[in-house]
Parts: sequence; structure tokens; C-alpha cells
Amino acid sequence: MPELPEVEAIAISLRLLVARHKIRCVHVLHPIVTQPQSPDHVTRSAENHKIQSVARRGKYLFLVLDRGVIEMHFRFDGHLIWFKNAKDLLDRANRKPDGVHVDVAFELDKGVLAFTDNRHLGRVHAWESIDACLGAAKLGIDPTSNEFTQAAFAELLAGSRRPLKAFLLDQSGIAGIGNIYSCEALWHARLDPRRRADSITSADRRRLHKAIVSVLRRALECCLQPAPDFRDPDWWFRGIDDILRVYNREGQACRRDGHPIRRLAQGGRSTYFCEYCQK
Repeated sequence: MPELPEVEAIAISLRLLVARHKIRCVHVLHPIVTQPQSPDHVTRSAENHKIQSVARRGKYLFLVLDRGVIEMHFRFDGHLIWFKNAKDLLDRANRKPDGVHVDVAFELDKGVLAFTDNRHLGRVHAWESIDACLGAAKLGIDPTSNEFTQAAFAELLAGSRRPLKAFLLDQSGIAGIGNIYSCEALWHARLDPRRRADSITSADRRRLHKAIVSVLRRALECCLQPAPDFRDPDWWFRGIDDILRVYNREGQACRRDGHPIRRLAQGGRSTYFCEYCQK
């Protein structure tokens, strides 16, 4: 599932392709992806408008237009593909048996940007502004911003009685951290994911703050080496597995003390941790 580093890498790479280009036509091939908005609303909001920039908030990606924005949320499997022109799109999109799955395509004055999600869980919406986006309006502090200070983090922790893992996944507090990087940050900070957020010491809090920032920064570096290749329909981020210390490593030896990594369910999500070195 794309989290903050993956979406930020997409935003950085996408700017080079689409900034200052005009959206000539929108093709909504699977209307479920625009729900609860109508395909016509998204189409009318985007067509004949120029893309000024690409922005990110939390796990949301935005095409910032000369009037309004297009919001994309990838959920679990959504990603972007680039076609060289409209003919290339029509020749390859949703053509069995070896076609490329496409849900929504933005035909620009040069090239076509397509949003794809085989599970149809991702969403594409249109808004008057980023602040008008209902999901983005509920987001908390971006952990890569200057607002993510030790003082702000301490205040958030003190106000939460939830387990640390659930606290980190709550997008209304800290925006952009998902299942992978919450597990990784807690491992680096040597903190048990089951501990209550308001119970940790100031030393614990400083370690966790540092771990969050460093884990996200390192993950972004991996996501950009190599950068997303939207022209390859099978592109995905490579190298992330090399930096993971605990996520998806159930039963394998902890890379700090050698004990087996455990997996437990928290809020319907898998949490990976070492019960010996994470206290």
C-alpha cells in the first residue's frame, strides 16, 4: 500500500511529466473509481484545464489545476501509468488477455496519464481546492514538515490512550504513516506497539520522533532510486525490502538481537515486532 514516501516519490516524478500541460479529455472507464462523485463531475472539472503542479498531503496525491484540483488516493493497489498518446491508450487499455487495466485516463496535450486499480478501491475525485477535499481536511501533521516538532509530537502522544501502533496509523494525528513504516519506526525506537501512547517517557518519545523522520526519509530515498517509471505498466518501487527490519518478517531473526519476529493483529492489521528488544 503506498504510504507517504511512495506518494511523495510519485509526486516528485510526476511533476516532470505533467506540469504546465493541459488536460484535453478525461476517459472514465470504470465509474466506480469516482464514487461518490459522478464521472461527469470529474470530467467537467478537469477538461480544458492546465496542470499547474503536483502536490501531496498525507497519502493523497493532487493535480493542482489552474482552477480546482484532482485528488487521487491509491488505497492498497492503485498506481499510475503513462501512455504516449490517446491511440496508445485505446489500443492497450482494458484489452484482454494482455491489456493494461485502466480506470481513469487524463489525455493531455502531450501524453496520457492513467489511474489504475484492479481492486477498484482507489479513488479519483475533483475539488475546488486541496482544502475542500474531505479526506485531506481531516489530516493531521505531516511528519516530513517543519510542523512535526518534538513539542507537537509530545502533545499528540499525551492526548491519546490508544496503543502506539494505532496512534501512528491515525491519519488525523500524523498524516501519511501506514502499516509498513509504523512497524519500522517502532522497531527502530525499541518500543512495543501495544504500549499506550500516553504512557511513554520523554526519552521514548524522542527516540520515536527521530525514528519516524529517519525511516520516512530513508524510504523516500529508496523510492527515488530508481524513480517511478510510469511508462512501464508493471513498475513498482524496488529496494524498499532491503531497508525493512521487521515488517513482513514473521518468524525471521530480529536484526538487532536474533530473536524471532512476531506478528499480531491490531485493528485488523498485521503488526510485526520483536517482543524482546521492543519494550
